[in-house]
Amino acid sequence: MSEKLQKVLARAGHGSRREIEAKIAAGRVSVDGKLATLGDRVENDKSLKIRIDGHLVSIAESATEVCRVLAYYKPEGELCTRSDPEGRPTVFDRLPRLRGSRWIAVGRLDVNTCGLLLFTTDGELANRLMHPSREVEREYAVRVFGQVDDDKIRQLSKGVQLEDGPAAFKTLRFAGGEGVNQWYNVTLTEGRNREVRRLWEAVGVQVSRLMRVRYGDINLPKGLPRGGWMEMDLAAVNYLRSLVGMDDETVTKLAVEKDRRRTKANQIRRAVKRHTQVSGNGRRSSGGGKRG
Repeated sequence: MSEKLQKVLARAGHGSRREIEAKIAAGRVSVDGKLATLGDRVENDKSLKIRIDGHLVSIAESATEVCRVLAYYKPEGELCTRSDPEGRPTVFDRLPRLRGSRWIAVGRLDVNTCGLLLFTTDGELANRLMHPSREVEREYAVRVFGQVDDDKIRQLSKGVQLEDGPAAFKTLRFAGGEGVNQWYNVTLTEGRNREVRRLWEAVGVQVSRLMRVRYGDINLPKGLPRGGWMEMDLAAVNYLRSLVGMDDETVTKLAVEKDRRRTKANQIRRAVKRHTQVSGNGRRSSGGGKRG
């Protein structure tokens, strides 16, 4: 069975479908020595030689690659990009190193947004979770500055017009606070650019703090420090896979139960140590990033 080239490469972890389509259009991808074009289909054949920017890439390993998922507590100030020309910290800086695969971010968070960010080694899983048609629910805790009345709540729930089309919160719940500084919990089922902030701004209210606390039924793990990560167990991985119509994974690289607590503690300590080193080097600065 043949599949579109960008789908095969995305599943193998070589980028999102959109990124790969851009590389194909730019003439950066070849199949068996011939320049690839958009619409090309390939079979998962070990003898197939696919190159990106002249480098041979593997698609055969993607069929047997263990699907892994990390929950990461993104701090404010980190960019959702693999590298930054200005040397600012990115969400990939403190993730565990992999051999033969790479971490793919499931969506993005604005540089000034903190909270739960998922990473996976499975490009197809990442693509499906991000696709608007799947309507995976995201929950955010939002601190707003400004007067919020019933009319504004009604507008945000029914829908307001943004520059890229109408938008609304699926749910909106008051979570505490006094005066003009109040907390709300809101949910969305898509990940448009800065959508939470833009919705509040559309009714004249400024967001002073934004934190993602849930993705689907995966909550930000309790006790996880900012800059820390935790690998999801097989049940959580298969929950995400079933959410987007993918077959269950049958194996995991997560440590067995008796070693899991020690491994988790060591992972957190290493992540926080690297976070401290990055901060100490003076690399942290504001600006950049586009989503939230």
